[in-house]
Amino acid sequence: MERKEFLKKAGFGLLGTQAAILACKKSEEATTPSSGGSTTSGGTTSGSCKVGDSETDGPYPLYNSRGSSITRIDITDGKTGLPLSINITVANVNDSCKPIANARVDIWHCDKDGYYSGYSNQGYLGTQNNSSLVFCRGIQYTDTTGVAKFSSIYPGWYTGRVTHIHAQIYVNSVLKLTTQIAFPEDINTAVYKTSLYSAHGQNSTKNTSDSIIADSLDNELATVTANASTGGYNLVHTIYVSA
Repeated sequence: MERKEFLKKAGFGLLGTQAAILACKKSEEATTPSSGGSTTSGGTTSGSCKVGDSETDGPYPLYNSRGSSITRIDITDGKTGLPLSINITVANVNDSCKPIANARVDIWHCDKDGYYSGYSNQGYLGTQNNSSLVFCRGIQYTDTTGVAKFSSIYPGWYTGRVTHIHAQIYVNSVLKLTTQIAFPEDINTAVYKTSLYSAHGQNSTKNTSDSIIADSLDNELATVTANASTGGYNLVHTIYVSA
């Protein structure tokens, strides 16, 4: 899989939209946090499964605020939006693609209006200082079937990026993969027509034109279906690592 390099280095102190877009360009190698651990780049195959594509963790990873405060299933923190049930399976390409129990799954995404917690960021509603907040961020460990579950809201979007969720997978405290999860275009369109999301309108950036997702859509596109009981959606996705 060809890797795109950053157009330039964008520090997390640059909080404008242009900086956010630049920081989200696909990195040549997976980003390794200060907490240590190694990463596995995409493309390794074993049997019938392949290690997921490595993606940038920026621009809003918030490593310093990970821990007990976000080790939780419900990551909404009172944010409004259509309910989203997230089931992420972690599987091992080195063990016949079998699920991995007790793998740590870290996820984070923007709220319905395209803003992230943990930072001051700009968007269509102006500048919001969310530096003291942790909404839409969570940590869970996979169960005996290899599944980590979260309860959130359907993410919105911000200029230059398609709808997505960031994810990192740790096995035995070692970072195995930094990746992203994409959403089907027809579901995005339907969601952004609803009253909760319509003020922001539709996103002109699509999966096939997104700087991160476009060349790895086959591995990063989740299965998303309507949930009649909640009025929201269920997301199911498998992330393969080398463990």
